[in-house]
Amino acid sequence: MIDILQKITEQREARNWSLAHLSFQAGLPLSTVSSWYTGKVTPSVFSLEKICGAFGMSLAQFFSEGNYRALDPIELELLKNWELLSPNQKNAVLELLRSFTETERDTGEAFGQAEE
Repeated sequence: MIDILQKITEQREARNWSLAHLSFQAGLPLSTVSSWYTGKVTPSVFSLEKICGAFGMSLAQFFSEGNYRALDPIELELLKNWELLSPNQKNAVLELLRSFTETERDTGEAFGQAEE
């Protein structure tokens, strides 16, 4: 079984975050975060979602036993906007992305780099 507080602590310490910084990044009161460490309460699902958001990961990534990497700010923005798209819009975006990667693969050029 996963020790939730241990995982939060590992993620927090990997970023050199204090409890105060974690609470600020997650938008939670410091008293709430501190209460987890005193054993008074355990984090709720709502609080865990906010903590995961601060760490740049999903709940699934948080609870996964395997390796994962945190999403960078651009990836997070893409995912947030992705959720707002209709199925047709999602298909159009996928086709556009595929055309970029196919062009890069075919020409050996990275997207966004000017030809010399």
